[in-house]
Amino acid sequence: MSGRPPHTNAPEEEPSIRLHEGWHCLHIYYRVNQQALNALTTEQIQQGREQLRALLNPEREGAPIRLQTFVTSGHRADLGLMMMDPDPLVIDQVRQSIRSSQLGTVLEPTYSFVSLTEISEYVPTVEQFSEKLRLEGANPEDDMFKARVRGYEQRLPAMNKQRIYPEIPPYPVICFYPMNKIRVPHANWYDLPFSARTALMAEHATSGIAFAGKVSQLITASTGLDDWEWGVTLWARNPIYIKDIVYTMRFDKASARYAEFGSFYIGYVMPISEALDHLQIN
Repeated sequence: MSGRPPHTNAPEEEPSIRLHEGWHCLHIYYRVNQQALNALTTEQIQQGREQLRALLNPEREGAPIRLQTFVTSGHRADLGLMMMDPDPLVIDQVRQSIRSSQLGTVLEPTYSFVSLTEISEYVPTVEQFSEKLRLEGANPEDDMFKARVRGYEQRLPAMNKQRIYPEIPPYPVICFYPMNKIRVPHANWYDLPFSARTALMAEHATSGIAFAGKVSQLITASTGLDDWEWGVTLWARNPIYIKDIVYTMRFDKASARYAEFGSFYIGYVMPISEALDHLQIN
């Protein structure tokens, strides 16, 4: 779950806030201020609902490339948004428009997380995948070896595209949490050689494969952008799969020894009109 090294030798390029590869990402959570809601007239509430219904329509012209709304369990938030776009100001415009809408005093932001989509440095190249098979005892001359390498080579572009330009799966449950790799004397992730870190992340990835078709995962990078190094977004067919995958993967050494986690936010995906109904903003 580590980002690629800085591009220290990159050629000079035109200044831009847009990314050359990947998207900006924002998770933001709101709590309903009941006192502010009670102060609004019915007409103001309906006007605010219409403003948000138009603003948070993923299909509208000018919307972020990815926009998802969901209600959130627990007292820390009531409503959540996840947005992705190559231009961070397109995302921020949504946040500012919510603030300035009729419901701007009602929806109080309680937490946000800023990050970027990325291809992890631990994703093996075709050559690294071949070498891994060889070290496991496979014969490079065998047809099975060649078939596995060819299959990985064919899958890799699509897998990397999903990492940096992710499609949001049609699953009803979304979970988000931030994480770091720890730096303490007895367990400093960044003191490990790259080969050791790669092996630990390969074990970690193998645990996640068991949940294919049940859980979809997106890791976004936030080093230098937020208080944590990565954000983990999980979408699931059912809440039990969130519990199961997080529990299972915590036994991997990459997590058990080297990871620390922030607060978990669990939500249930729905269009903004249904979310406002659920939150009794009507």
